[in-house]
Amino acid sequence: MPITQTSGYDEMLDGQGAVRPAYSEYSGWHGEQDQAWLRRQALEAEGFFRRTGITFNVYGNDAGEERLIPFDMVPRIITAAEWRKLTRGIDQRVRALNAFLHDVYHRQEIVRAGKLPERLLHDNAAYLPQMAGFAPPGGVYTHVVGIDLVRTGPDDFMVLEDNARTPSGVSYMLENRETMMAMFPELFSRVRVRPVSDYPRRLARSLAASAPPAAQFADRPTVAVLTPGIYNSAYFEHAFLADQMGAELVEGTDLRVVDGRIAMRTTRGWQPIDVLYRRVDDDYLDPLTFNPDSALGVPGIMDIYRAGGITIANAPGTGIADDKAIYSFMPEIVEFYTGEKPILRNVPTWRCSESDSLAHVLDNLADLVVKEVHGSGGYGMLIGPTASKKEIARFAAKLRAHPENYIAQPTLALSTCPILTRAGLAPRHVDLRPFVLVSPGGIEITPGGLTRVALKKGSLVVNSSQGGGTKDTWVLED
Repeated sequence: MPITQTSGYDEMLDGQGAVRPAYSEYSGWHGEQDQAWLRRQALEAEGFFRRTGITFNVYGNDAGEERLIPFDMVPRIITAAEWRKLTRGIDQRVRALNAFLHDVYHRQEIVRAGKLPERLLHDNAAYLPQMAGFAPPGGVYTHVVGIDLVRTGPDDFMVLEDNARTPSGVSYMLENRETMMAMFPELFSRVRVRPVSDYPRRLARSLAASAPPAAQFADRPTVAVLTPGIYNSAYFEHAFLADQMGAELVEGTDLRVVDGRIAMRTTRGWQPIDVLYRRVDDDYLDPLTFNPDSALGVPGIMDIYRAGGITIANAPGTGIADDKAIYSFMPEIVEFYTGEKPILRNVPTWRCSESDSLAHVLDNLADLVVKEVHGSGGYGMLIGPTASKKEIARFAAKLRAHPENYIAQPTLALSTCPILTRAGLAPRHVDLRPFVLVSPGGIEITPGGLTRVALKKGSLVVNSSQGGGTKDTWVLED
């Protein structure tokens, strides 16, 4: 089983090249397989993804290109003990995020205490004044959360960013597992892996539990998934989750206000909805409240929401918790709302809005990763070590012109997991997005999540929009 090594903590091999315990059973199985057969299986997996329609659209591509999500068949494996520590940290962070969101839309005690600058809220487009003084049903703001984690050592998992608005990728987590089980069923009898297939059922249950109080007396609250439509990059996921939950997939044109409720068009007339799992950004949700030109949302939905007639998941205004400048204060936020030190650390972060930090970042651009405060998907960022002198100079000009739009972080030696190449197994850098469900009844964390992998040797960019791929994530049973 040939394998090469690279920089960063290798999750499969130790410093002497010995296989770590988490991978021992898998490594034994892999070594028994014919390598040509494994490569044929990789091609079969690609064909399965193509037939199933597991694609994403690339924004900014004039041709409107649809791409396959590259899938690597070597699983990323996490031990039960590692997962227990991660879940404690994720649970703590998600509790703090929900408490923070309630506070910033009410008394703003964290600002009064001097722990967070007021300008980060009121000068922020993600902060919605329309949510001030309003508490969502059950007090839940972030019904679905994706916490992006990176690893730099045996016990060093750090949070790279929080996704509290409309986190995506869970359908790929589920399809990756289904594909692995179809291709290698004998492997799952050899390695005891915690299941993830019940996620849609648990999502449906969690959303139903978050319905407005009046709907709790119904036999089954009605849940629908709001999609921007087939041209959205994550449309496959929207349709997949609606189908798996047994919920209706709707667009804004399918919805209207009827008798003080949000109702969807059906063959039996207009049927009221109790919970709307929206995959539409805040700005497009209600043209009467936000962007008047939006054709994706539902006119009047914010009035119905504030009157208690519907639950919107995630709540409007949760995007303030996605903000990367807010992220830099998460250690203080966690301690302020939980009274505990953070279990999971942040990546060290410089706020370019602060003059001393800006000076440091400008002096060290070639060694840093610089991100837009509101950026996502790997766009609008600079990776200093791989950038040209011209790219660095252009980015320096952007920083000087609008320093408040950026934060900077060190270039981390991300951990690596093996991928299958023609030459055998080779390490590539990875991150991890566990998915968290929040309801009035508590917090559930899916065992595993979406591992994204940089398929190019030495690359640190794992985003699918930037050439990255995904792999199945295994959490081992005790």
